[in-house]
Amino acid sequence: MSSHQLAVVTGASSGIGYELARCCVQRGFDLLIAADEPIIQQAAQDMRRMNAQVDAVQADLATEAGVDALYRGVGGRPVAALLANAGHGLGGPFLQQDFAAARRVIDTNITGTLGLVQRVGRDMVARRAGRILITGSVAGFIPGSFSAVYNGTKAFIDSFSHALANEIRDSGVTVTCLMPGATDTRFFARAGMLDTKVGHAEKDDPADVARVGFEAMMRGDGDVVSGWKNKVQTAVASVTPAAMLAEQHRKKAEPGSGRDG
Repeated sequence: MSSHQLAVVTGASSGIGYELARCCVQRGFDLLIAADEPIIQQAAQDMRRMNAQVDAVQADLATEAGVDALYRGVGGRPVAALLANAGHGLGGPFLQQDFAAARRVIDTNITGTLGLVQRVGRDMVARRAGRILITGSVAGFIPGSFSAVYNGTKAFIDSFSHALANEIRDSGVTVTCLMPGATDTRFFARAGMLDTKVGHAEKDDPADVARVGFEAMMRGDGDVVSGWKNKVQTAVASVTPAAMLAEQHRKKAEPGSGRDG
Protein backbone atom coordinates (compact mmCIF):
# COMPACT_ATOMS: atom_id res chain seq x y z
CA MET A 1 0.00 0.00 0.00
CA SER A 2 1.31 3.44 -0.95
CA SER A 3 2.44 5.84 1.76
CA HIS A 4 1.76 8.85 -0.45
CA GLN A 5 -1.03 11.30 0.32
CA LEU A 6 -4.23 11.00 -1.69
CA ALA A 7 -5.58 13.67 -4.02
CA VAL A 8 -9.04 13.47 -5.58
CA VAL A 9 -9.43 15.27 -8.91
CA THR A 10 -12.72 15.58 -10.80
CA GLY A 11 -13.15 16.41 -14.46
CA ALA A 12 -9.71 14.85 -14.90
CA SER A 13 -10.10 13.23 -18.32
CA SER A 14 -8.81 16.27 -20.21
CA GLY A 15 -8.11 19.99 -20.02
CA ILE A 16 -7.49 21.75 -16.72
CA GLY A 17 -8.51 18.72 -14.65
CA TYR A 18 -6.05 16.44 -16.45
CA GLU A 19 -3.28 18.95 -15.89
CA LEU A 20 -4.24 19.35 -12.22
CA ALA A 21 -3.92 15.59 -11.84
CA ARG A 22 -0.46 15.76 -13.42
CA CYS A 23 0.52 18.50 -10.96
CA CYS A 24 -0.57 16.26 -8.09
CA VAL A 25 1.50 13.33 -9.35
CA GLN A 26 4.53 15.56 -9.86
CA ARG A 27 4.20 16.68 -6.23
CA GLY A 28 4.06 13.07 -4.98
CA PHE A 29 0.34 12.50 -4.48
CA ASP A 30 -1.49 9.31 -5.33
CA LEU A 31 -4.71 9.86 -7.22
CA LEU A 32 -8.38 9.11 -7.38
CA ILE A 33 -9.60 10.73 -10.59
CA ALA A 34 -13.09 10.99 -12.01
CA ALA A 35 -14.95 12.09 -15.12
CA ASP A 36 -18.22 11.28 -16.84
CA GLU A 37 -16.59 9.71 -19.91
CA PRO A 38 -14.63 6.50 -20.58
CA ILE A 39 -11.39 8.30 -21.47
CA ILE A 40 -10.84 8.78 -17.73
CA GLN A 41 -9.29 5.31 -17.87
CA GLN A 42 -6.75 6.50 -20.44
CA ALA A 43 -5.93 9.46 -18.21
CA ALA A 44 -5.32 7.03 -15.36
CA GLN A 45 -2.92 5.03 -17.51
CA ASP A 46 -1.04 8.23 -18.37
CA MET A 47 -0.65 9.08 -14.68
CA ARG A 48 0.49 5.57 -13.78
CA ARG A 49 3.37 5.98 -16.22
CA MET A 50 4.52 8.76 -13.90
CA ASN A 51 4.89 6.19 -11.10
CA ALA A 52 1.74 7.15 -9.22
CA GLN A 53 -0.88 4.89 -7.72
CA VAL A 54 -4.04 5.88 -9.56
CA ASP A 55 -7.66 4.80 -9.25
CA ALA A 56 -10.23 6.04 -11.76
CA VAL A 57 -14.00 6.30 -11.48
CA GLN A 58 -16.28 6.99 -14.42
CA ALA A 59 -19.20 8.76 -12.80
CA ASP A 60 -21.70 11.46 -13.67
CA LEU A 61 -21.15 14.01 -10.91
CA ALA A 62 -24.37 15.77 -11.91
CA THR A 63 -26.15 12.98 -10.05
CA GLU A 64 -26.20 11.88 -6.42
CA ALA A 65 -25.36 8.36 -7.59
CA GLY A 66 -22.24 9.67 -9.31
CA VAL A 67 -21.09 11.57 -6.23
CA ASP A 68 -21.78 8.48 -4.12
CA ALA A 69 -19.72 6.31 -6.49
CA LEU A 70 -16.76 8.67 -6.32
CA TYR A 71 -16.95 8.96 -2.54
CA ARG A 72 -17.06 5.16 -2.26
CA GLY A 73 -13.89 5.13 -4.35
CA VAL A 74 -12.12 7.01 -1.57
CA GLY A 75 -12.66 3.90 0.54
CA GLY A 76 -12.20 5.63 3.86
CA ARG A 77 -8.72 6.86 3.00
CA PRO A 78 -7.78 10.33 4.24
CA VAL A 79 -8.02 12.80 1.36
CA ALA A 80 -5.20 15.31 1.56
CA ALA A 81 -6.41 17.37 -1.41
CA LEU A 82 -9.73 17.64 -3.21
CA LEU A 83 -9.57 19.37 -6.57
CA ALA A 84 -13.21 19.87 -7.57
CA ASN A 85 -12.87 20.76 -11.21
CA ALA A 86 -15.74 18.98 -13.01
CA GLY A 87 -17.92 21.34 -14.99
CA HIS A 88 -20.04 21.79 -18.10
CA GLY A 89 -20.87 24.78 -20.26
CA LEU A 90 -23.78 25.59 -22.55
CA GLY A 91 -23.93 28.30 -25.17
CA GLY A 92 -26.85 29.86 -26.99
CA PRO A 93 -30.01 31.80 -26.07
CA PHE A 94 -31.43 30.58 -22.77
CA LEU A 95 -35.06 30.58 -23.92
CA GLN A 96 -34.15 28.30 -26.82
CA GLN A 97 -32.11 25.81 -24.79
CA ASP A 98 -33.32 22.38 -23.81
CA PHE A 99 -33.97 22.76 -20.11
CA ALA A 100 -32.56 19.31 -19.36
CA ALA A 101 -29.24 20.50 -20.81
CA ALA A 102 -29.34 23.67 -18.73
CA ARG A 103 -30.24 21.67 -15.63
CA ARG A 104 -27.25 19.39 -16.27
CA VAL A 105 -24.92 22.39 -16.21
CA ILE A 106 -26.38 23.45 -12.86
CA ASP A 107 -26.28 19.95 -11.41
CA THR A 108 -22.67 19.39 -12.48
CA ASN A 109 -21.22 22.79 -11.69
CA ILE A 110 -23.13 23.45 -8.47
CA THR A 111 -25.08 20.54 -7.00
CA GLY A 112 -22.55 17.78 -7.59
CA THR A 113 -19.61 19.99 -6.67
CA LEU A 114 -21.19 21.04 -3.38
CA GLY A 115 -22.23 17.49 -2.54
CA LEU A 116 -18.69 16.23 -2.99
CA VAL A 117 -17.08 19.18 -1.21
CA GLN A 118 -19.38 18.73 1.77
CA ARG A 119 -18.68 15.01 2.15
CA VAL A 120 -14.92 15.21 1.72
CA GLY A 121 -14.70 18.53 3.55
CA ARG A 122 -16.40 17.11 6.64
CA ASP A 123 -13.79 14.34 6.77
CA MET A 124 -10.98 16.85 6.39
CA VAL A 125 -12.29 19.11 9.15
CA ALA A 126 -12.67 16.10 11.44
CA ARG A 127 -8.96 15.38 10.87
CA ARG A 128 -8.09 19.10 10.94
CA ALA A 129 -6.09 18.73 7.74
CA GLY A 130 -6.71 19.08 4.03
CA ARG A 131 -6.75 21.32 1.00
CA ILE A 132 -9.71 22.04 -1.28
CA LEU A 133 -9.38 23.61 -4.72
CA ILE A 134 -12.62 24.53 -6.50
CA THR A 135 -12.53 25.61 -10.12
CA GLY A 136 -14.62 28.73 -10.52
CA SER A 137 -14.13 31.15 -13.40
CA VAL A 138 -13.67 34.78 -14.30
CA ALA A 139 -17.04 34.20 -16.02
CA GLY A 140 -18.54 34.49 -12.54
CA PHE A 141 -17.79 38.21 -12.62
CA ILE A 142 -19.70 38.79 -15.86
CA PRO A 143 -23.40 38.43 -16.78
CA GLY A 144 -23.00 35.89 -19.57
CA SER A 145 -25.27 36.74 -22.46
CA PHE A 146 -25.60 33.55 -24.55
CA SER A 147 -23.89 31.64 -21.77
CA ALA A 148 -26.23 32.74 -19.01
CA VAL A 149 -26.57 29.49 -17.09
CA TYR A 150 -22.85 28.70 -17.12
CA ASN A 151 -21.78 32.16 -15.99
CA GLY A 152 -24.47 32.09 -13.32
CA THR A 153 -23.17 28.80 -11.95
CA LYS A 154 -19.64 30.17 -11.82
CA ALA A 155 -20.81 33.29 -9.98
CA PHE A 156 -22.31 30.92 -7.43
CA ILE A 157 -19.14 28.82 -7.17
CA ASP A 158 -16.85 31.85 -6.85
CA SER A 159 -19.02 33.20 -4.03
CA PHE A 160 -19.48 29.84 -2.33
CA SER A 161 -15.75 29.13 -2.29
CA HIS A 162 -14.96 32.35 -0.47
CA ALA A 163 -17.78 31.80 2.02
CA LEU A 164 -16.67 28.24 2.81
CA ALA A 165 -13.07 29.37 3.21
CA ASN A 166 -14.20 31.89 5.80
CA GLU A 167 -16.43 29.41 7.65
CA ILE A 168 -13.63 26.86 8.14
CA ARG A 169 -10.67 29.23 8.39
CA ASP A 170 -9.65 27.90 11.81
CA SER A 171 -10.15 24.21 10.97
CA GLY A 172 -6.79 23.33 9.48
CA VAL A 173 -8.46 22.99 6.05
CA THR A 174 -7.92 25.55 3.29
CA VAL A 175 -10.24 26.42 0.40
CA THR A 176 -8.89 27.94 -2.81
CA CYS A 177 -10.93 29.15 -5.77
CA LEU A 178 -9.19 28.90 -9.14
CA MET A 179 -10.68 31.41 -11.58
CA PRO A 180 -9.41 30.87 -15.11
CA GLY A 181 -10.46 32.67 -18.26
CA ALA A 182 -10.99 31.09 -21.67
CA THR A 183 -8.71 28.06 -21.80
CA ASP A 184 -7.69 25.82 -24.69
CA THR A 185 -9.76 22.76 -23.79
CA ARG A 186 -12.75 20.86 -25.18
CA PHE A 187 -15.07 23.17 -23.23
CA PHE A 188 -16.19 25.31 -26.18
CA ALA A 189 -16.87 22.31 -28.42
CA ARG A 190 -18.90 20.61 -25.72
CA ALA A 191 -20.78 23.85 -24.98
CA GLY A 192 -21.67 24.35 -28.67
CA MET A 193 -19.70 27.60 -28.86
CA LEU A 194 -17.19 26.97 -31.63
CA ASP A 195 -18.87 29.52 -33.92
CA THR A 196 -18.48 32.37 -31.43
CA LYS A 197 -15.75 34.99 -31.15
CA VAL A 198 -14.59 33.56 -27.84
CA GLY A 199 -14.61 30.10 -29.39
CA HIS A 200 -12.22 31.33 -32.11
CA ALA A 201 -10.05 33.52 -29.89
CA GLU A 202 -6.62 32.66 -28.54
CA LYS A 203 -6.89 30.87 -25.21
CA ASP A 204 -4.76 30.07 -22.19
CA ASP A 205 -2.74 26.87 -21.91
CA PRO A 206 -4.49 24.45 -19.52
CA ALA A 207 -1.14 23.31 -18.11
CA ASP A 208 -0.32 26.91 -17.13
CA VAL A 209 -3.77 27.41 -15.60
CA ALA A 210 -3.51 24.20 -13.61
CA ARG A 211 -0.04 25.03 -12.32
CA VAL A 212 -1.22 28.43 -11.08
CA GLY A 213 -4.20 26.84 -9.33
CA PHE A 214 -2.25 23.98 -7.83
CA GLU A 215 0.44 26.23 -6.39
CA ALA A 216 -2.21 28.55 -4.93
CA MET A 217 -3.88 25.53 -3.30
CA MET A 218 -0.58 24.38 -1.82
CA ARG A 219 0.01 27.86 -0.39
CA GLY A 220 -3.52 27.94 1.01
CA ASP A 221 -4.49 31.07 -0.92
CA GLY A 222 -8.17 31.98 -0.90
CA ASP A 223 -8.36 32.55 -4.63
CA VAL A 224 -6.27 32.99 -7.73
CA VAL A 225 -7.04 34.37 -11.19
CA SER A 226 -4.83 32.75 -13.81
CA GLY A 227 -3.27 34.98 -16.45
CA TRP A 228 -2.61 38.73 -16.37
CA LYS A 229 -5.31 39.50 -18.96
CA ASN A 230 -7.88 37.76 -16.78
CA LYS A 231 -6.67 39.67 -13.72
CA VAL A 232 -7.27 42.91 -15.61
CA GLN A 233 -10.67 41.68 -16.78
CA THR A 234 -11.86 40.90 -13.26
CA ALA A 235 -10.61 44.24 -11.96
CA VAL A 236 -12.46 46.09 -14.72
CA ALA A 237 -15.60 43.98 -14.24
CA SER A 238 -15.78 44.96 -10.57
CA VAL A 239 -16.36 48.62 -11.49
CA THR A 240 -18.35 48.22 -14.74
CA PRO A 241 -22.17 48.31 -14.81
CA ALA A 242 -23.74 44.87 -15.25
CA ALA A 243 -25.67 45.89 -18.37
CA MET A 244 -22.45 46.97 -20.05
CA LEU A 245 -20.73 43.73 -19.11
CA ALA A 246 -23.63 41.74 -20.52
CA GLU A 247 -23.42 43.63 -23.81
CA GLN A 248 -19.66 43.05 -24.01
CA HIS A 249 -20.19 39.34 -23.37
CA ARG A 250 -22.87 39.24 -26.06
CA LYS A 251 -20.35 40.37 -28.67
CA LYS A 252 -18.04 37.47 -27.78
CA ALA A 253 -20.56 34.69 -27.17
CA GLU A 254 -23.48 35.31 -29.51
CA PRO A 255 -23.91 32.35 -31.89
CA GLY A 256 -22.29 33.11 -35.24
CA SER A 257 -20.15 35.95 -33.90
CA GLY A 258 -16.97 34.10 -34.79
CA ARG A 259 -17.74 33.62 -38.47
CA ASP A 260 -16.11 36.88 -39.54
CA GLY A 261 -12.79 36.04 -37.93
